[in-house]
Amino acid sequence: MEYGLPYLKKKLAQKSLRVSTRYQYYEMKNRINDFSSMIPSDFRWLAYSLGWCAKAVDSIADRVVFDGFDNDDFQIGSIFTLNNPDVLPDSSILSALISSCSFIYIGRGDDGYPFMQVIDGGNATGTIDTTTNLLTEGYAVLERDEHKTPTLEAYFRPFQTDYYVHGKLDESLTLVHSAPYPLLVPIINRPDARRPFGHSRISRTCIDITQAVLRTFRRMDVSAEFYSFPQKYVLGLSDTAIAGFDKPKATMSSFLAFGNDEEGNKPTMGQFQQQSMAPYVEELKAFASVFAGETNLTIDDLGFSTANPQNYDAIRASHEQLRLAARKAQRTFGVGFLNAGFLAACVRDNVTYDRRAFANTKPVWAPIFEPDAAALGALGDAIYKINQAVPDFIGAKAVHRITGLESDSD
Repeated sequence: MEYGLPYLKKKLAQKSLRVSTRYQYYEMKNRINDFSSMIPSDFRWLAYSLGWCAKAVDSIADRVVFDGFDNDDFQIGSIFTLNNPDVLPDSSILSALISSCSFIYIGRGDDGYPFMQVIDGGNATGTIDTTTNLLTEGYAVLERDEHKTPTLEAYFRPFQTDYYVHGKLDESLTLVHSAPYPLLVPIINRPDARRPFGHSRISRTCIDITQAVLRTFRRMDVSAEFYSFPQKYVLGLSDTAIAGFDKPKATMSSFLAFGNDEEGNKPTMGQFQQQSMAPYVEELKAFASVFAGETNLTIDDLGFSTANPQNYDAIRASHEQLRLAARKAQRTFGVGFLNAGFLAACVRDNVTYDRRAFANTKPVWAPIFEPDAAALGALGDAIYKINQAVPDFIGAKAVHRITGLESDSD
């Protein structure tokens, strides 16, 4: 069943605002939603930024490194190699973590060879087949002008891609291909039955905590004025003295002199208790703890030093939940990359392959945590003992997956 292009455009319009919000928090361009009436108006113009949401995304994106395919009978790895392999997978992974889903757009170049391009979730959408995680139809905005108005759009269907220039179908650009699915492949982060297009790494909790921390920054700035210049008071000044009193000078001055009045009375001077910044620091630590728990980070990752682990085992133990999240991301992203390779192979060979023919091809990933020298020694001993018990059980390929090391003999 095809829903049609108008339906997909409406669907994209509904989702693009959500994606734009996530990108604002990742790029630290979000505004403060300040609801306090106690903040002086002179301080409301102050803008702050916080990189915790970016840290939550990058902590996974930097560890999930695509390393090709194993059992690559159809040579789909060569297609990725010829499509900027150092940028394409990383860009799609990063965009998927931010917006919950990114897309790899596949086209055919003038030489007939397939090319790939990453499109973020705010510029593409579609209807998904949850069995294969491939689209049944898709829509993407490929180019926009300086006013963000679409100038080149594409409507993806099985065996055909239609292109629209300034909203009008351009039949001269229509691509007829051999792929049995649309040439728009979703790369999804943490999909489930209710949300097949996944979940963003920047959750609502991350957004709420970021807003709370930014409001704390603003309150700290206001309090810093009182912390820097403690509030003073004078009792018993005559009306004449009050009229000539210079408040800014009195605020900045460390010495104030008042004489006796005509009757010999003198004013009483005092100072309010100095404002402390300690409660705000504790509040920031509390927010950091909650944010770290939400994103599987440690409080050290967010800038609050505790006991900083130095060795490989300690770092890995402190990031166990992060390792599990990265492993989950590898599984779901691997499906997307395999699907993209499958459709690109159909375009390259001009053959409608059965997707089941790619069942033995497996995505390969670099180690989530690269071992240090001490860990390599322990791994070497373990590999040696295992191969003694079961000869040739662990070979060069398995060692590369565990350690990330390349053999000179390859």
